[in-house]
Amino acid sequence: MVNLAGVGLGLRRDFIDEFLSAKKVPDFIEIAPENWIGFGGRHAKLLARCVEKAPLICHGLSLSIGGPHPLNLEFIQKIKGFLEDYHIPIYSEHLSYTHDRGYLYDLMPIPMTEAAVKYVAERILRVQDILGKRLVIENVSTYLMPNAEMSEADFVSEVLQQADCELLLDVNNVYVNSINHGSDGYAFIRAMPKERIRYIHIAGHEQVEQNLLIDTHGAEVCDSVWQLLQYTYQVCGVKPTLLERDFNIPSWQELQDEMTRIKTIQQQEGGDENRANIFPSYTAAVL
Repeated sequence: MVNLAGVGLGLRRDFIDEFLSAKKVPDFIEIAPENWIGFGGRHAKLLARCVEKAPLICHGLSLSIGGPHPLNLEFIQKIKGFLEDYHIPIYSEHLSYTHDRGYLYDLMPIPMTEAAVKYVAERILRVQDILGKRLVIENVSTYLMPNAEMSEADFVSEVLQQADCELLLDVNNVYVNSINHGSDGYAFIRAMPKERIRYIHIAGHEQVEQNLLIDTHGAEVCDSVWQLLQYTYQVCGVKPTLLERDFNIPSWQELQDEMTRIKTIQQQEGGDENRANIFPSYTAAVL
């Protein structure tokens, strides 16, 4: 298993030039493979330059692991080839579905039932067999909980267990769901199987109403999410953590500031043993 550590950044074309020219870069970067598969020429060279600066992992959008239709085996083979071509050690996806005879361009909630656990776990196992590696599954933000027979924490934990896969713990999604559904985000964190957490996502959201948040990745991380991230480290240990920003892209300096804040919290909660050079440029800026 690759020793992923430190602070990462979701790489977007909006700031790829700043990333390539920066002296201080993240410990790792993450892309959606769908946005790069099949591109050659300038795009392939651009990605190769990015990989030279920081280790690359993938976070997919189109697997539709909980969808009602058969898995797209041709697509999965393309993913496998892409991961092999760029020596990418980690491929994560959403615990949701994204198409129903056509892509919905949104993450639709899976009914949280025992039958759905079995169905999703079998599909994850099939994907893992094809890829030859464990899939990393992300808990998603939801606005409805159709036909739920179990809690989200129980549902996620059961899928992880039956599929023997790993978890991408999205702390912002935990917070968004706690407001949208009146649940306890801290209890959700405590319920997660710590040994299966491969890495963490953190991002901003939009408050539409008092009890309705939308996971936009279009704003800075709010104080409540920072507090939940710190609690996550306290309960689960310091995990590699990636900042997502997809819309309303701020300056490169503002992105650096948020990554520095993640590193600061990691150092506070990790003790001296975690102050090693897992992210030397940002560590130097903080200490």
